[in-house]
Amino acid sequence: MTQNENVIGQTKAWLEKVVIGLNFCPFAKPVFDQGKVHFQVSDAQSLECCLEDLEAEAVRLDQNSEVETTLLIYERSLQDFENFLDVVDIANDFMEEKGYDGVYQLASFHPEYCFADSDEDDPANYTNRSPYPMLHLIREKSMEKALESYKNPENIPDNNIKLARKLGLEEMQGLLKQARGSKKITD
Repeated sequence: MTQNENVIGQTKAWLEKVVIGLNFCPFAKPVFDQGKVHFQVSDAQSLECCLEDLEAEAVRLDQNSEVETTLLIYERSLQDFENFLDVVDIANDFMEEKGYDGVYQLASFHPEYCFADSDEDDPANYTNRSPYPMLHLIREKSMEKALESYKNPENIPDNNIKLARKLGLEEMQGLLKQARGSKKITD
């Protein structure tokens, strides 16, 4: 198994156990089950390369309507959460400059994700914690369509926070740890 396969395996395990398993995103399961999620590992070490990889994934979505969404995984960069947040802001501006505003939406996940004004050990942070820093490119039209058929979509974030807090810090840490331990290669 290559290192990229390992990273993708861990990301898929997180998606299955946390995002789908806890229903944090009620729209993820059908897309995942249908094989419409593309997983791309980036080896970018600079901001410029991170943005180039992001644009390449937008182009991939432009050219392949069968791929519904992409998880761009930054295995070796963006480890510092505050730096990551700066890059997310830059990435959003970059996507707008490239004409993707209203076409693709970016969501972000990070191993150290911490909501503003939240304690670092708040289980709610695990609604956005992932094995690696990543950007999620979502087709706006698909999201709009999914939201039309979902009752009270505005409640999803609050429901996720309540569930994470109900499960508690140890359970949420354990789920993320399980994902990180999935399909590991040995050195």
